[in-house]
Amino acid sequence: MAELEQQAHDWLAGDPITQEFFDRQYIFNVFCHESKMDLESGYNTEELKMAEETHKILGDDTLQIAATCVRVPVFRAHCQAVYLTFENPLSVEKARLALARAEGVELLDDREKNRHPEPLLASHGDTVLVGRLRQDRSRSDGRGLALFLAGDQLRKGAALNAVQIAEKML
Repeated sequence: MAELEQQAHDWLAGDPITQEFFDRQYIFNVFCHESKMDLESGYNTEELKMAEETHKILGDDTLQIAATCVRVPVFRAHCQAVYLTFENPLSVEKARLALARAEGVELLDDREKNRHPEPLLASHGDTVLVGRLRQDRSRSDGRGLALFLAGDQLRKGAALNAVQIAEKML
């Protein structure tokens, strides 16, 4: 985060961009996650970890999961574009109702005002913002849903999750 801030200062001053941590300019750039790459499959360890952790959390190794992880120059928050396939058709309206009631989730899906999850809106918060709900057009059977989410990676998915799990257990 410090180097991202430094790169912003460098750019604004017209100075050469500091490139030490990731060995590249990442302000105004998006690039492959820097974790080790499996040369045979082309997936990096962060992408493989996402699938493995999801299988473990949900207790289902049969789920089909693929991820592409990239670094985006924001200070906080992870974002995901998620495509889900369900056993039975699911309307956007029913999904919206379920998500609006879900603990730890804030539905942010205002198409008229173009208000959807963004890293800045998710930063420093304990909820995961979910929006951009729509039918997955690649599925003609109504069983696909596409959505976008953002959550503060330093709070949700880290220490806060451990605290919330402990609170549930107590």
